[in-house]
Amino acid sequence: MHNKIIILDKNDTNRSALNTILKPDYLIFETQNASETLSLLEKSEAGIAAIVIDMLTSENDGFELLKEMKDHAWNNKIPVLVVCDSAAINMEKELFTYGVSECINQPFDNALIRLKVSNIVKLFQYQNELEQKIEAQTEKLRLQNQVLKMQAEFLQKSNTRIIDLLGSMAEYRNLESGEHIQRVKIYTKILAKELMKENPACGLTEEKIAVIVSASPLHDIGKIAIPDTILLKPGKLTDEEYEYIKSHTICGCEIIEKIKDIWNKEYAQISMDICRYHHERYDGNGYPDRLKGDEIPIHAQLVSVADVYDALVHERVYKEALPKDRAYRMIIHGECGIFSPTLMTCLANCRTEMEAV
Repeated sequence: MHNKIIILDKNDTNRSALNTILKPDYLIFETQNASETLSLLEKSEAGIAAIVIDMLTSENDGFELLKEMKDHAWNNKIPVLVVCDSAAINMEKELFTYGVSECINQPFDNALIRLKVSNIVKLFQYQNELEQKIEAQTEKLRLQNQVLKMQAEFLQKSNTRIIDLLGSMAEYRNLESGEHIQRVKIYTKILAKELMKENPACGLTEEKIAVIVSASPLHDIGKIAIPDTILLKPGKLTDEEYEYIKSHTICGCEIIEKIKDIWNKEYAQISMDICRYHHERYDGNGYPDRLKGDEIPIHAQLVSVADVYDALVHERVYKEALPKDRAYRMIIHGECGIFSPTLMTCLANCRTEMEAV
C-alpha cells in the first residue's frame, strides 16, 4: 500500500506543520537530512507515496537527495514535492530538471497542500499501476510468443520428418537407401547459399533457403505411382516407358495438392514447384511443361542441379557411379541438359564443397 510520505526538513516547526497537514491521509516519516531519507527510501521504496522536501531549510540535503533519486530512477516512481521561495525562479527551474513534480510556496495553505499532494500521488499511482499492467501484459505476450515459437518449431520439425518420410518412400521404391534425399538437401543448400552470395538480386534469403532445402526431398515423390517394372528396369527404357517415368512430376504435384493444407501457402507452392519443374531445362528442352530460362522457379533449378549431380556420382539400377570430376564436367558442358549459366558459375565456385559431401 503506497500510503507513506517522507518529509525532509531541518526545521522542526515546518516539519511539524507539514506533518499535521498530511497525517489525516498518510503515514508520515520525518527526516532531517539526505542520508536518513535515502536509508528510509531504500528500505520502504515500494510503500512510499510521495516525498516532501523543504528546500528553504534543507537545500544542500534536498539537492543531494534529488540527485540520488534521479540516478536510481526513483523519481519516475515516487513524486517529489518541494517547499521553495516563489521568488527563486532559477532554483525552481533547476528543481524541475531533477524530476520534481510540484512546488509548494509558503505561507502554507493547508487545503491547497493536501490537494496538491493528493493529486500528484493519485497520478503517480495510476501511472505505476498502468506500467505494472503493461509489464504484466508484455510478459504474458512474451510467454505466449515463446509458446507459439516452440509450437512452430515443433510443427516445422514434424513437417520436415513428414517430408523426409515421403521422400524416402520414393527412394525405397527406387531400391535406394534413402540417403539420396539427404544428399540432395545438402547439395541444394550449398548451391543456394552460393547463389545468394553470387547474385543477391535472385531474392534468396536464409529463411527461403531453409524452406527450399526442407521441401527438396519431395522432388521425386511422384515415383511412388510408377510401376516397378518401369521404375526398376535395369535396361534402356522404351519411349512409352520414358513418358511414363516423366509423369512422376505431375503425379507428385497431385500428391502434394492433397496435403498442401498442412503447410503455409509459400511452403506448399515451393514444394509443388520443385516437384513439377525439377526436370525442366534452361533451354526449354525439359519436361513436363518445357519451361525456358527464368520461367523455371529458382528453387526448382537449384534442386534440379543437386538431383542430377547426386544421380551421376552414385550407382543406380540402370548405371554405375561416375567419378565426381567427370560428373562435374558433364553438368557444366550441358551433357545432362542445359542449366542456368549463373548456377553453373555457382557450381564451379562451390565444387570442392560439393565433392566433399
